[in-house]
Amino acid sequence: FEVEIETGKTLHIKTLAMSEDLTESGEREVFFELNGQLRSVFIKDNEASKEFVVHPKATPGVTKELGAPMPGTVMEVRVKTGDKVSKGDTLVVLSAMKMEMVVQAPYDGVIAEVHVDKNMKLAGDDLLLKFEGK
Repeated sequence: FEVEIETGKTLHIKTLAMSEDLTESGEREVFFELNGQLRSVFIKDNEASKEFVVHPKATPGVTKELGAPMPGTVMEVRVKTGDKVSKGDTLVVLSAMKMEMVVQAPYDGVIAEVHVDKNMKLAGDDLLLKFEGK
């Protein structure tokens, strides 16, 4: 569409796309062309932010908490609370941009809490699970 800001000055605006994912503050990125130049802006999505839940982050330096190594979607959760795992065991499988990443146990231990479910969308460092002790 066109917006005339004053006589002889017209802005040509064309909406292109809107991101599916929300930021932590409940905003979506909207992509558009302004006079042929690609631009984007973050706009608060009031409807989506009503359902928006902030996932807890793994605390840096706390070895019993395991965070997501990258943003993505949980494809598989291979452990449950109380499971004994050995270093290198597969705990969770994440997918981002058609690439899968296996999250392995960093050491031998027992799973105290699992904080993710299949198909959950995560940001980097979102808490996946907690180990007992340590």
